[in-house]
Amino acid sequence: MKLRFSNPRSHAMTLVEVLVVIVVLAVLVVVLLPGFQPHAEPARRISCVNNLKEIGLAYHLWSEDHQGKFPMQVSVTNGGAMELIATGNVAACFQVISNELSMPMILHCPADMAHIQTRSFAGLASSNISYFVGVDVTNEMNPQMIVSGDDNFTIGGTPVKSGLLELSTNSAIAWTSGRHFSYKEHFWTPTHEIGNIGLCDGSVQIVTISGLANLLHQTGLAASRLAIP
Repeated sequence: MKLRFSNPRSHAMTLVEVLVVIVVLAVLVVVLLPGFQPHAEPARRISCVNNLKEIGLAYHLWSEDHQGKFPMQVSVTNGGAMELIATGNVAACFQVISNELSMPMILHCPADMAHIQTRSFAGLASSNISYFVGVDVTNEMNPQMIVSGDDNFTIGGTPVKSGLLELSTNSAIAWTSGRHFSYKEHFWTPTHEIGNIGLCDGSVQIVTISGLANLLHQTGLAASRLAIP
């Protein structure tokens, strides 16, 4: 007797089956996304903090060869950037301390989509920089003075523009979206924006809007001049 083997026919997926697969994939994305998104953002934020710490260290190293003064308070004729930074020229200030900085890429925050990295100090421009410069910082004697920080904030709802900005302690400041966020526990949805601020003592603080307002008060200045890239 001859044995017969059945030969099951292959068939294409029906529309219902395709829809079921799509739904399953969508559910997996919703379930798994919270596990990945929060980890990516803190990594970028930590990188940004490290950038500002290196910038702060560069100022201190530079000051050791210039009577303890930062480049914002040393004239151009003496190798500083005082006259240039007073006009809001951020790039010129960082070019002055380029020997103390490891590479120009640290001037760019990895979470900053509005600016682009550069590998050249010679061609450095505002479009390559994510951080403002505190114009009024003289030296390290006042550790609470703001040296640098994220430039993504608004005044009265209007994003700050490139150039010199006088920021009073009662200014209606707010971080803009699109750079750093604070996350709810177990959820990827951001709750509010935060930013990084570098102080004269070399520390970097991650602050909310209220935290930034407190730092402005601690400077003891009625208005802080910031050079915005």
